[in-house]
Amino acid sequence: MEQIARISDFARNFRETRLSTLKSPQEFFDHRQLSRPANLNEATARITHNTRNFSGNYLLVILILAAYAMLTNPLLLIAIAFLAGGFAAINKFAPEPVQVGSQTITQKHLYTGLFVIGLPLLWIASPVSTFFWLVGSSSILILGHASLMEPGVESEYQGVEGV
Repeated sequence: MEQIARISDFARNFRETRLSTLKSPQEFFDHRQLSRPANLNEATARITHNTRNFSGNYLLVILILAAYAMLTNPLLLIAIAFLAGGFAAINKFAPEPVQVGSQTITQKHLYTGLFVIGLPLLWIASPVSTFFWLVGSSSILILGHASLMEPGVESEYQGVEGV
């Protein structure tokens, strides 16, 4: 129960901090604010401003790309499910050593068998290439969007206080 409470607190905190900064799709995809930056300094300033301004939207882009990567690599899904299910099954059904014939099977033996089967399966599923694809595609999309979107008028008056 304590883990469920921690997970729900984390989800609530995540929703309040990150997802509350989501901008509307009309603002995120506003084609009227697209323009090529004049130089590298302007592109850097745009990236800095837009990554703060659209951080929730960029996190959503990364999550969508991660879901796409997982769904298009079924062997990776099978390998992760096999390892996670194996851990859960070993912890739930075999906390104590089991006597099978003249052999005693401990959790250590079960974990060794799980790793002997699961790690090669995971290696074949190529999670490293999936991770680097996710990093590369996210970087290109986010940096491209952030550098092409002009900051709004409100960014010009960000440091000015009202009288």
